[in-house]
Amino acid sequence: MTTLEGSRRPAPARGLARPAARAARTAARAVRGDAGTRGATAAREVTALSYYLVGGATLLLLAIGVVMVLSASTIESIRANDGNPYADFLGQVKFVVVGLPLGLAASRVPVEWYRRLAWPALLGALAMQLLIFTPLARGQGGNVNWIYIPGVGQTVQPSEFLKLALALWLGLVLARKGRLLADWRHVLVPAGIGCLLALGLVLAGHDMGTVLVMLALAGGAFFVAGLPMRWFGVAGVAGAGAAAFFVAISPSRVTRIMSFLGAGDADPTGVGFQTRHGLWGLGTGGVSGVGLGASREKWSYLPEAQNDFIFAVLGEELGLLGTLVVLGLFAVLAVGMFRIVRRHKDPFAQIATAAIACWILAQALINIGVVIGLLPVIGVPLPLVSAGGSAMISTLMAVGVVLAFARSEPGAARALASRRGVVRRSLAVVGGRRRG
Repeated sequence: MTTLEGSRRPAPARGLARPAARAARTAARAVRGDAGTRGATAAREVTALSYYLVGGATLLLLAIGVVMVLSASTIESIRANDGNPYADFLGQVKFVVVGLPLGLAASRVPVEWYRRLAWPALLGALAMQLLIFTPLARGQGGNVNWIYIPGVGQTVQPSEFLKLALALWLGLVLARKGRLLADWRHVLVPAGIGCLLALGLVLAGHDMGTVLVMLALAGGAFFVAGLPMRWFGVAGVAGAGAAAFFVAISPSRVTRIMSFLGAGDADPTGVGFQTRHGLWGLGTGGVSGVGLGASREKWSYLPEAQNDFIFAVLGEELGLLGTLVVLGLFAVLAVGMFRIVRRHKDPFAQIATAAIACWILAQALINIGVVIGLLPVIGVPLPLVSAGGSAMISTLMAVGVVLAFARSEPGAARALASRRGVVRRSLAVVGGRRRG
């Protein structure tokens, strides 16, 4: 009896076993829940990736641009502003300070409001462009594409804002057409007529560079809208013929084209002066550059160093590495924008985003192509980097519109709200610890 009782194992106390098992199950659920939360957070972050790519690349390009404008403009500013090296730089900062809040405001506007604004925006931009035929018009370098605002003492380039208006308007009208674009009549009315009117008004001011950028903008919109490829072939042939005609009737354009082809004047101080010094600047920079602020070309050797040829100064001071960083940021911007085109469910947002993407990226490629000698001198700024008022403000507003579309991607609004919630909770914890 004693032996049998001694061999028995004591039964576990139920009162102790149940809480332990319950705690184990609770811990397991907590681990699974934490893993699920991390997975859900990561998934939400991916859905908002377009927003971060576009916004991050824009801010970095803008920061590089502000620094490079300061460096490239100091010498000319000293000569033109009674010894003040920061006058041109502060003017550029003014435009950035105006453009950033406008871009931020544009990123918060609902997509539906952009549909409502498309027609008024286009009509207003066309009315502004018509002012180049009035006494308010101002010209530079053969182009008459600026208007003077009395009482403010500021000139505005209306064609820059016409780009944004045209992108929104094409997004609206082409999204409504849909499959009807297989019929040439639906291609022509109203989208084709509207594009021709906008291009004609800009071309009347002799701004061939802006016309090329607007053609890229319209091409991107029509491509995403589903225009049959045969129409692009027809448009390409017609566009090449029109470009040849407008070049032929302008002696300055003929001279630039002949110099680019090597059939013109070989005088190094002649028409090829700007391109040659741009290439010298890039070549001098090497891999790592001569150092920020140490450019030699900006000492009145390179015309428009802070505007159309700022990429040459950037390559001279920051070298190949600096130029690759800028090219990489434009690539990130392209990935973010075309990701919106691919993922968004609204055809209006897809087409308008494609138009804005082709505008900014084509302008960047044209500017860089001119600086490295692959294209004749056309005269378009490098978006977000070059000095300029209207171009900077309109580009920041266009990026804001794209960010508004990115916020309305599937799942993006929830992801962004979740991120803001995490930030608020983190700040609350930090604040609580400080108070303790």
